[in-house]
Amino acid sequence: MPARLVRRLSLLVCAALLLTLALPAFAQQQTHVVQPGENLFRIALQYGLSVTELAQANGISNTWQIYAGQTLVIPVPGQLPSVPAPDSAPPAAAPAVTATHVVGRGETLASIATQHGMTVEQLAALNNISNPNMIYAGQVLTVNATPASAAPLAPAVEAPPAAPSASAGSTSHVVQPGEHLSSIARRYGVSWLAIAQANGITDPNRVLVGQTLVIPAPGTVVADAGIIAVPAAPAPIVGVGKEIVVDLSDSRTYAYENGVLVRNVLSSMGRPATPTVVGSFAIQRKYVSSDMSGPGYYLSGVPYAMYFYQGYAIHGTFWHSNFGQPMSHGCVNLPTPEAEWFFNWAAVGTPVNVQY
Repeated sequence: MPARLVRRLSLLVCAALLLTLALPAFAQQQTHVVQPGENLFRIALQYGLSVTELAQANGISNTWQIYAGQTLVIPVPGQLPSVPAPDSAPPAAAPAVTATHVVGRGETLASIATQHGMTVEQLAALNNISNPNMIYAGQVLTVNATPASAAPLAPAVEAPPAAPSASAGSTSHVVQPGEHLSSIARRYGVSWLAIAQANGITDPNRVLVGQTLVIPAPGTVVADAGIIAVPAAPAPIVGVGKEIVVDLSDSRTYAYENGVLVRNVLSSMGRPATPTVVGSFAIQRKYVSSDMSGPGYYLSGVPYAMYFYQGYAIHGTFWHSNFGQPMSHGCVNLPTPEAEWFFNWAAVGTPVNVQY
């Protein structure tokens, strides 16, 4: 065989081999078109992913807000792109030098931001935090290394020299189903902190369908970024090992390990007609997906259900986003990613204390 032909064949074989090796990289990324009735939990389960992985790959911060016809990227587990949460507001100025801060018990995002000479929005954006209430003791945050005494706080939104007063250009907005403070703020081009301040909102999760909000003019400066506050955590009951405390008075679920608070999340408990049972219990059984039914309702595929007493369970929720409001038939509703965290953290037998 002529040497020239041998070289050509060798080049063709090498090219085919390189193409074969490259094809899996392109084939790995799939897409999924959301069908009527599907939710993020069921889709993640179908592809062997967690809700957090699927949400991160698609820049989804509110996991209950997907719609039929939406195209989702299905990532390869362990190869997720770094996608910032869309609800995070960009920082007014990126700090030149950063350090870390370990969240202490009772600290809030506002108090930490003040301590490090930052605004709440800067700190939230730097750590991709879309919900400033969802920080927990022991969490490590990236912060500005410059002390507060050496760097004055920058306003969350830079106002023009001749900016009108907040009332001059304000409007109103009636909250629609599925909306939250961040999405409303994006719609009007204002800071969610400015909307919270204009309406006296201390918890950005607690906006109700039908509620009328005052929307301040774009460019409104937030005078006090410390309006957001997380309620004081209750004391652990057992104090040894892992335990869950469900506090009905502040609509929050707390996770403790050896008496140290490691996580807390805003939740929805039972309605007045179907209250959440109160007392000391333990996780009896766990299901990644569970069908639930009762008088007048049937729910298929409820995610990350942990039953602690008869039909009462702590579980994920994809059918509403009104956390902080009584919404259930007695169960403890958590955002699905938070329910997944509790599900993986707590074993069968973990104490569950439900209290006022």
